[in-house]
Amino acid sequence: MYLAINIIGLIVFLAIGWLFSKDRKAINWRAVLTMTALNLVMAWFLTSFPIGRTIVKGAAAGFDALVQVSYQGIAFAIPSMVNVKSMDFFVSVLLPILMIVPLFDILTYIGVLPWIIKWIGRGLSFITRQPKFESFFAVEMMFLGNTEALAVSSLQLKRMSAKRDLTLAMMSMSCVTASIIGAYTQMMPGQYILTAIPVNVINALVVTSMLNPVQVSQEEDFIAKIGGSASVADGTVEADGKKEPFFSFLGDSILSAGRLVLIIAANVIAFVALAALVDKLLGLIHPWVSLEHLLGIIMFPFAWLMGLNPSDAFQFAQYMGEKLVTNEFVVMGKVTGKIATAAFSEHYRAVLTVFVTSFANFSTVGMIIGCFKSIVDREKNDLVSKNVPYLLLSGILVSLLSAATVGLFAW
Repeated sequence: MYLAINIIGLIVFLAIGWLFSKDRKAINWRAVLTMTALNLVMAWFLTSFPIGRTIVKGAAAGFDALVQVSYQGIAFAIPSMVNVKSMDFFVSVLLPILMIVPLFDILTYIGVLPWIIKWIGRGLSFITRQPKFESFFAVEMMFLGNTEALAVSSLQLKRMSAKRDLTLAMMSMSCVTASIIGAYTQMMPGQYILTAIPVNVINALVVTSMLNPVQVSQEEDFIAKIGGSASVADGTVEADGKKEPFFSFLGDSILSAGRLVLIIAANVIAFVALAALVDKLLGLIHPWVSLEHLLGIIMFPFAWLMGLNPSDAFQFAQYMGEKLVTNEFVVMGKVTGKIATAAFSEHYRAVLTVFVTSFANFSTVGMIIGCFKSIVDREKNDLVSKNVPYLLLSGILVSLLSAATVGLFAW
């Protein structure tokens, strides 16, 4: 019975994507069904075969090593904030941008990154029927995180249409950062954490291709390269078409990364504080009333569609609401001591772990808007800002689809 409900839930979540689509007639159903089938096969493979989990874990370890190197630079300047038991969000997530962005800018400068984008993009685009850059960006954000992936894609964002930029903003709600995957696996079942990451990638493409379908012509399906008109405007090349001197280019890249860190931090602080203010105001009505509880009630039907009994579904809905208002670590901290016990069935354990494995929450909206504000022009940034509900819906739908997909194979 519950397996049948889980299957129905997967169909319902796809139907929600169709219902809220900006252009239902433009949805490429062949691509949607192909990517959904691919995700079902991948979820089955990654939950049943150790080799699949080993591949994902190895890739994540490589990116984690990159972030660990960035901590050495941070520790040189502020060792008291790095050599601690638990680093602050600003230090652990934002400050590595100061190294990661220049590194990827250097790879772009020397032509390595455009080459990688070209071939990986072509392969994924062939499989998913999505534009080349959107396909590459889905993999890029799987390990780098939303702000880092957007930052290293700044040249592309400036050259693409505003509607395609909105697609990338919506996709960015469903990422993780390689540097904290290890922390995730210490708190939740690693098998499902590592399964959720690639499944989220494909579902981000599924959801955005339904909510914001974009027809990309062959001429528009380009990969931005240093030397184009956008590069001149951005300062990566001189007006005469020659590349800017390397160290001048690197200095500009580092300064841009610093501005990006400050803008993102300001937006995150403001969004989290405003959410806390709303909780305070709601508490005046009744101590029980809060954003978490209200969202939990709203999310109950969707939790039940995961194939959970009503009691577990209501508890799961509370976790869902709390994760959306705060972040995944809050929920992980609450269940880490008991999720491996008999208090959680295998199915409940799987769907909860997969659902919380993403940055889909209110504060992430602030990070994305802040990132776009520092990269693109006002017209494109305004379009992203006007579609905050779609950003949230995209993140929630991806989490629901991923949890329902993996849940089919865990009982």
